[in-house]
Amino acid sequence: MNAMLTVLRRELSAYFYTPLAYVFIVIFLFLNGIFTFYLGQFFSRGQADLLPFFQFHPYLYLVLIPPVAMRLWAEERKTGTLELLMTLPITTGQAVVGKFLAAWLFTAVALALTFPIWITVSYLGDPDHGAIVAGYLGSLLMAGAYLAIGACISVLTKSQVIAFVLSVVVSFLFIVSGLPIVLDFFGAWAPAWLTQAVASLSFLRHFEAIQTGVIELPDIVYFASMIGVWLYANTVLVEAKKAAG
Repeated sequence: MNAMLTVLRRELSAYFYTPLAYVFIVIFLFLNGIFTFYLGQFFSRGQADLLPFFQFHPYLYLVLIPPVAMRLWAEERKTGTLELLMTLPITTGQAVVGKFLAAWLFTAVALALTFPIWITVSYLGDPDHGAIVAGYLGSLLMAGAYLAIGACISVLTKSQVIAFVLSVVVSFLFIVSGLPIVLDFFGAWAPAWLTQAVASLSFLRHFEAIQTGVIELPDIVYFASMIGVWLYANTVLVEAKKAAG
């Protein structure tokens, strides 16, 4: 546990040593404001809720989370510090989880800084605060799934740019798998169980209910499973890199 916490602290401090963290947070807050108040028509809807805020998160995370994850392992490989990290008295699993938790905590900080939007809707009306808390929880879980994908892919390359592009592509597939155009395509030739399986992989499908305040166990299990599976794959890939020298 101590070794994992050491990695977590090392990675978290690394984010704030460079201007990248602050630039990311500013862009994150700016885009959330634009999507909520302008595209989401926050004021003209006349409803005291944060649905215009949460409904764009799957798409915001598609482009904003990969930059957070792309450096986790790609930078270690590029600078040659991966071998040094693996010589420390720490297991590969602890290193993987420590890095992931640092990136997740950093994302949580950025998400928490959107609290003025919550204050705004509370000032203007009488929102369901339980639904808002559920929306934040679901958004954070979904961000964790995006991060786990990005962290795993960053092991595959020394280039952060390539890691970013691949992460966006893979994450995009987990978004569109729930769209009608994709399901209609599979429905035209594939058995029903396969179409349902493809739909069940979609971030949109599992986040749709949570963003309205409805927390169901299958949705929580889905995002937790996504994080677990991708972190396990991350560990396997790092072990393979170690074995290959």
